[in-house]
Amino acid sequence: MLFRETIFITGFPGFLATRLVEKLARTEVQFFLLVQPKFIEQAMEEVQAISEETATPLECFSIIEGDIREPDLSADEEDLEAIRREVTSVFHFAAVYDLGIDKETAFSVNVEGTRNVNDVVGQITNLRRYNYISTCYVAGERRGRILETELEHSAGFKNHYEESKYLAELEVEQLKEKLPITIFRPSVVVGDSKTGETAKYDGIYYLIQYLRKAAIVLRILNVGNKRVKLNLVPVDFVVEAIAALSEDEAAKGKTLAIADPDPLTTGELFDAIAYALTGRRSEFAPSVALTKWFLNTSLSPKITGLPHYGVPYFFIEQEYDTSEADKLLEKHSIKCPRFPDYVENLIAFVEENPEL
Repeated sequence: MLFRETIFITGFPGFLATRLVEKLARTEVQFFLLVQPKFIEQAMEEVQAISEETATPLECFSIIEGDIREPDLSADEEDLEAIRREVTSVFHFAAVYDLGIDKETAFSVNVEGTRNVNDVVGQITNLRRYNYISTCYVAGERRGRILETELEHSAGFKNHYEESKYLAELEVEQLKEKLPITIFRPSVVVGDSKTGETAKYDGIYYLIQYLRKAAIVLRILNVGNKRVKLNLVPVDFVVEAIAALSEDEAAKGKTLAIADPDPLTTGELFDAIAYALTGRRSEFAPSVALTKWFLNTSLSPKITGLPHYGVPYFFIEQEYDTSEADKLLEKHSIKCPRFPDYVENLIAFVEENPEL
């Protein structure tokens, strides 16, 4: 078959990578999907499903067994040569996203892995775009408004995940003068705004699960606050934005925050969930200091479900500027949905799938 475009994707069959492949799949596009050995069977099942869903021939998909932690991605030389010769676009999703990850794993996958991907990308003959998926949390412990044009800082980090993604983005940033690169920084990714589908329950899902235990009673006391905003983006918006901007020439060389330009405070998020569950909002709010103290006690995780490493994200006063991304997305008529408009869909999915 003759292909108009060949796309190399790491991190398949991860949730975001799989959704992007489904979004971009068409007869004239070829995919090289880098898959760890332990996920080969799952990857084959996902490819089969995408092929049937999009009416895209199976010949358009090639699964390459490999691992970003190894030089040359531990791929066969024949596969590497095909990547160098045929690939036109790259999407680097592969990473560990666990906030509680240990330093050695975080650095070997996120930092060393990105260096290895960078090395392979630098050998591609006809590269049109290298799309690197970072995170808004490269901002670490910074406070206030974070611009898309800002990266380097000495404010520190809340965990090894943040630090490793920061160092990985630095590695990609240094290549912008040599390669056609777009860096995407999603904020906290939640389920599909229409179906509610997600791959795991963390972040805002701790609050959803907490309120579901006894919503009528628990909604009375709002454990959020009015100062801190928690930036949430549904997965369908993230994938649609990345897909569109990866083909937009104006996005080349840019770093773009794929975030909600007007996020809710944690107090407003609490009320949105409470209202969706009970038709009523909260009535009282303890002091921020008291809430923070309780969430850090040994008893809290058993009651709230929120692990201690997740607590700081509900209290850090940090906002992400989305000016560059908004300007580009407006041309494509892509806009981040408002949380109150899709929270019921997130809750419905949780109720239908209490354990993932």
